[in-house]
Amino acid sequence: MPRTRPDQLLDSWRLAQTEGVGPIAWRRLLSRFGSAAAALDALPRLARAGGRTAPPVIPATAEAEKELERLRKFGAKLLVLNEPGYPPLLAMLDDAPPVIAVQGDPTLLSARAVAMVGGRNASANGQRMAESLAAGLARSVVVVSGLARGIDAAAHAGALTTGRTVAVVAGGLDLPYPPEHAALQRRIAETGAVVAETPLGTAPQARHFPRRNRIIAGLSLGVVVVEAATRSGSLITARIAQEIGREVFAVPGSPTDPRSRGANDLLRQGAILTETAEDVLDNLPPHPMLPSPLDNPVPAPPGLAEPSPELADDSPELARTRSQVLDLLGPSPTPVDDVVRRCQFSPAAVMVVLLELELAGRLELLPGNRVALLTDEACISE
Repeated sequence: MPRTRPDQLLDSWRLAQTEGVGPIAWRRLLSRFGSAAAALDALPRLARAGGRTAPPVIPATAEAEKELERLRKFGAKLLVLNEPGYPPLLAMLDDAPPVIAVQGDPTLLSARAVAMVGGRNASANGQRMAESLAAGLARSVVVVSGLARGIDAAAHAGALTTGRTVAVVAGGLDLPYPPEHAALQRRIAETGAVVAETPLGTAPQARHFPRRNRIIAGLSLGVVVVEAATRSGSLITARIAQEIGREVFAVPGSPTDPRSRGANDLLRQGAILTETAEDVLDNLPPHPMLPSPLDNPVPAPPGLAEPSPELADDSPELARTRSQVLDLLGPSPTPVDDVVRRCQFSPAAVMVVLLELELAGRLELLPGNRVALLTDEACISE
């Protein structure tokens, strides 16, 4: 398998860690400019055109080199979207992480996998059920979970008895969370894999967990929910799975136990009732035959027309488009197609302006081909 050139790897990591560049913008920049290096060169002028007064903070090449060396010493490596080894199911997400760090066996991320998630304050029966299900599943598929207390830990432990498992963590690979799962994380890395989107040294924060949940769902053909309360991160994972067309399974629980209400609600909504590993395996779709990323450049998110390279930053059309696009946007998410349809200028010009606004910190690109204007002027660096 061809390997990513070191300079491409460094530039991809730098672009992914650049202030204001989210997963969707990363894909659009690569699609427009053809390489991370070219996108990095264009960032300052794009952000300036969007109204930013100071250039975005871009990590230096030396910082990227240091990160890669630390990962190497840690026994980990980087996988880059649209490069060899990146998991194909995860790449199908509109907001797939541009770069992920993997400790252990990265080939497991491309294998048939099932995610198992649930409550942190799980009952003894719930944990026993998760262990049993995971042990049964791991004989045929890779079990993916989030290394949290309760159901996640039970799923990893059960899978380790019969097969292999993948843990997706919210912080850096070198900061196990919760701390008492450090030994479990080491065991998983030895026979399976541990995945992180954030750099080494990153302490997990609340905003990191939904991003971790989308990776869990994205790596898997289906998600099994065991004991989830009505307001639970596990339900976020299940919702993401539904949105991206993956199967959702739920283990029924006692109606008197609030820890089971979320899973029971999923069953009412059409989730597949699950009592054994066979209930999951019999309803699991085949792994799709996906084209090689080497033969297909990373596309922009679906529905986004690509900017025309003929549009100069100071063109009259772009100046008029900037004003009209700002008038059409607001804090509520708006489909990009609606903005393009209602704007009097070309789709290419609209795409350029949306990209400029995000890089200036004034716009948020959202999954589902939607955008929202950030009205707080403090979001623009001075």
